[in-house]
Amino acid sequence: MTVMNDKNSGKRAARARLAEQRAKEAAKAKRKRGLIIGGAVIAVLAVAAVIGVVVQNDRAGSGAYASPRGTVGAGGLMVPVGSPAAKAVLMVYEDPRCPACGGFEKGFHTTLNQLEKAGKVRIEYHVVSFIDRHDNGSGSKHAAAALGCAQNAGKFHDYHDVLYANQPLETTDPWADRAALITLAKKVPGLDTPAFESCVNNGTYAGWVSAVEQDFDKSGYNSTPTVLLNGTSAYPTYNGQSITPASLTAAIDKIDS
Repeated sequence: MTVMNDKNSGKRAARARLAEQRAKEAAKAKRKRGLIIGGAVIAVLAVAAVIGVVVQNDRAGSGAYASPRGTVGAGGLMVPVGSPAAKAVLMVYEDPRCPACGGFEKGFHTTLNQLEKAGKVRIEYHVVSFIDRHDNGSGSKHAAAALGCAQNAGKFHDYHDVLYANQPLETTDPWADRAALITLAKKVPGLDTPAFESCVNNGTYAGWVSAVEQDFDKSGYNSTPTVLLNGTSAYPTYNGQSITPASLTAAIDKIDS
């Protein structure tokens, strides 16, 4: 009986060891499956995140692009000038080569600069480049990208005024040569730097310019300048009346009061 009991005990012990080993192997296999599934989930989420970024960029209008420092709005397409706290917001769509935009700037830039410095208005510029498309040029794109470089350097407003003060005829395209835009930067204290020159020559913000233009194409507006005061068309008329520096000031003062 003792011999049989010893044999039975040995068999039971062997079976127990086998069951324990199988349990360990099953647990190991389960952990491995969990790691594989977890890795697959992470991979799927990563792909989804990339797709989300691409879709968002497509919605912005031009895929991946670099926006100048300090730009605002979806996709960083607008250049803000003035106090963020200003109650009056003037949204301006301008093409650097547009003669009508030059007329608007000639007639209103002194008034707008005074109102902006007084904290009464914030201007949000959309720098578009559609004239190149019609005139088979590249000066609008190059000038708009140079304005992006100026914005990145904190000199947008001054360089913007210099460009419009030296705007060429629409029938010519001297800004197709980026050197002309770099030369004009010498008129803005602190802008004529190797960094600015490199930015202009390399077309650093060309993608941003394309995104702004595509956004303009989708906006429903089809001419420049398009000027909106708190969402209402403000040029060449505002509330049914021809706009002047005095009447625009009065309208902004009323909003500010």
